Amino acid sequence: MTISTKPEAKKISDTLTREEVEANLQAAYASKAMRGSPRDYFALLKPRVMSLVVFTGLTGLIIANGHMHPLLACVAVFCIAIGAGAAGALNMAIEGETDALMRRTRLRPVAAGRITKQDAFAFGGVLAFLSVALMWLAFPDGLAAGLLAFTILYYVVFYTLVLKRRTPQNIVIGGAAGALPPVIGWAAATGHAPIEAWILFAIIFLWTPPHSWALALYTTEDYANAGIPMMPVVKGAKATRLQILLYSLVMAPMACLPIAFKMGGIVYAVASILGGGIFIYLAVRVFLSRAGDHPEGGEESLYDVKKEALAARNLFAFSIFYLTALFATLLIENAITGLMS
Repeated sequence: MTISTKPEAKKISDTLTREEVEANLQAAYASKAMRGSPRDYFALLKPRVMSLVVFTGLTGLIIANGHMHPLLACVAVFCIAIGAGAAGALNMAIEGETDALMRRTRLRPVAAGRITKQDAFAFGGVLAFLSVALMWLAFPDGLAAGLLAFTILYYVVFYTLVLKRRTPQNIVIGGAAGALPPVIGWAAATGHAPIEAWILFAIIFLWTPPHSWALALYTTEDYANAGIPMMPVVKGAKATRLQILLYSLVMAPMACLPIAFKMGGIVYAVASILGGGIFIYLAVRVFLSRAGDHPEGGEESLYDVKKEALAARNLFAFSIFYLTALFATLLIENAITGLMS
């Protein structure tokens, strides 16, 4: 898909063109000294994303209450973590040139030329195989391993290669990959994935668009320069602000469903109802703001923005706290219940 946007005609200052990026990366790859440090390989795993994936996967495992052996539980969480890291490494291998065009991602190992695309592919591929194989050996019924393999393939192939550059709904459809870890954890604990596991999936799935689009509102020019058709690039800021509000109005009630299904207690009820109310309030503030009307140019800092984009920045920041609070309260309440039973 070819995107026609105004920012294409005007490069972001000190950002290279795609041709210049490819030339620089080839020169870096040709250097025998360029091998990458252990820190670079750790960065390939996208540790921030991986930590959220592990956290939600562990929550699904604990809520399932499958009375797992602690060693098996650790194996399941380890496999989810390594699988998530593998997906991140393969994503960076594919997106090296694109990442180099964006201020927020240009220092990633492949984008900066510290690790070759071939090495990143090999690293990610080995980790993906090991994570799925170990999950299969630990849980022979195959459901958890199958879901893990599907998640990696979905993120790397369907999202990164197919969706990301073809539709402004990329983050909506592709968000399914980030929403599957609690289902994988549940499947590892019990051998099946009931409706309760899919409620956790739905919460993350519906949370992803307003979270991602809030960031995209103040990094619009960055995405446009890289040729990524994020919602603000293709549909404009006003349409994006409306979509954020609509998704928030659906997501917040969905986050209360664990109360009805006895998955969460009083603490979760407070976190989901109060947090959901704040989330909707911030989404309304974004809708009424001018965030994204004047592209920020893709600042390196996720939180240092112009005044008109503060509403989007505040929603983005709160959304991370909100999802963490939801799953933390579920995890703690169910862990305590399990210890007392």
